[in-house]
Amino acid sequence: MRISPHASRRERRTTATTAARQRALALVKALVGTIPPQSRGALSKVPDGFAKRGVAWLLLLGLTGGCASSPHGRDKANRNHAFIAYWPPSANHQGLRLAVKDLIDVNGVVTTAGSAYVARTSPPARRDAACLELARESHVQIVGKTNLTEFAVTVSGSNAHFGTPVNRQDGTQVVIPGGSSSGSAVAVASGMADVAFGTDTGGSIRVPAACCGIYGLKTTFGLVSIKGVFPVSPKHLDTVGPMAKDMPHLVQGMELLQRGFGQRYAAAVAAAPTARQIRIGRLYVNNTDPAIDKAIDDALAARGFKVVQLNPRFKAAWAQADADGGTVAIADAWLSDQKYLDKTGVSATAKLVIGKGQLDYQTGYRAALQRKAAWQRDLREVFTKVDFIALPTLRTLPPKYPLWGSSIAFEWMVFNSQNTAGVNLAGNPALAVPVRMAPQGKKVPITSLQLVGRPLSEAQLLNAGRLLKATS
Repeated sequence: MRISPHASRRERRTTATTAARQRALALVKALVGTIPPQSRGALSKVPDGFAKRGVAWLLLLGLTGGCASSPHGRDKANRNHAFIAYWPPSANHQGLRLAVKDLIDVNGVVTTAGSAYVARTSPPARRDAACLELARESHVQIVGKTNLTEFAVTVSGSNAHFGTPVNRQDGTQVVIPGGSSSGSAVAVASGMADVAFGTDTGGSIRVPAACCGIYGLKTTFGLVSIKGVFPVSPKHLDTVGPMAKDMPHLVQGMELLQRGFGQRYAAAVAAAPTARQIRIGRLYVNNTDPAIDKAIDDALAARGFKVVQLNPRFKAAWAQADADGGTVAIADAWLSDQKYLDKTGVSATAKLVIGKGQLDYQTGYRAALQRKAAWQRDLREVFTKVDFIALPTLRTLPPKYPLWGSSIAFEWMVFNSQNTAGVNLAGNPALAVPVRMAPQGKKVPITSLQLVGRPLSEAQLLNAGRLLKATS
């Protein structure tokens, strides 16, 4: 479903929402089998077709609605719900403040994975995750464990138990923080941390970075150790990366994750001090708000990048890879988390997503993995002609939560607005860069440009992000 560039803002939003709802309806049909038996019985009394799907919607909304919590915190120090455990620095603290997603082990602290059940039943970590080694060597102050969506399996950023991190990107209205690294993004955006570590399995660093108007780097698969990180897709997709409000702090974050990164970054800056030396392959994705595409095109043009449009064949390959990446992510979540399906205290939304993963594992998982090598070859071919691929991180601006809160239907609508999972399938690094859009009345919306690079090109990606800074 394409959106006319001449459509009004309201028409663009309606068209994009309708397309997302159509995809969500297909998911609901698949999820009927995962509804608990006591609720599923109601469906047997309803005729097939639209009426049965309508009852399924009501059951799902009833089971999972109201998940978005009140924005009012339980304590003044963490009223925006950015942290699950917060250790504020002293008033005279001068060093870097690092926040760590509560999917990453910190010695002596329970790793909750955003779950009330895990928080209640798990012992404290006996050692730090391996990715914290350089932070400890540098004596960086860790200021807390950040909030996230339960088990990192949903994308709006909602957490019913610990509270949903509050994202006021424009200083006024509350929109979704994005997930799953929602707390990490809000901690940085609100100034409670200089750098935050997040994890990214299908977009979980880049999506909240886009929603909160900050920078987020998904690193090359395998570059940063995930030992001591709560698993979602450890064999295929899981990565750890930094999030920051500006490029200097993002560089510092990478220096805490990869030894010698500072020298690599300096070399990248010296090799390409201006945008004129950098070739960008521009990818246009269906169902994108034209105003977002325009903002990205304007940003690239303003800095003088050499931009070429990527062909329809690659566009089709990207779409397939994005779908395959989502399939692998959800199926692997089921493989990692199926033991929680019968546990009290696990939210219905998380259970439904994990249950959907079983269906994906049985129907599309192996085929998706078999297509991975061809997708990696497609990327290698493109990178013989360009240095980076540019496209929107999200196809729409981050929405507000519905009045009834989050639900499986809402989560699926947000999931279908992201352009991130195909990068995880390939293993390449990708950077989310905030970009200002045209003013809308008194507001200046911020969207996000995603730059995708060759494997192990993190230093070059951050240099390109540096060159885009004047437009962000």
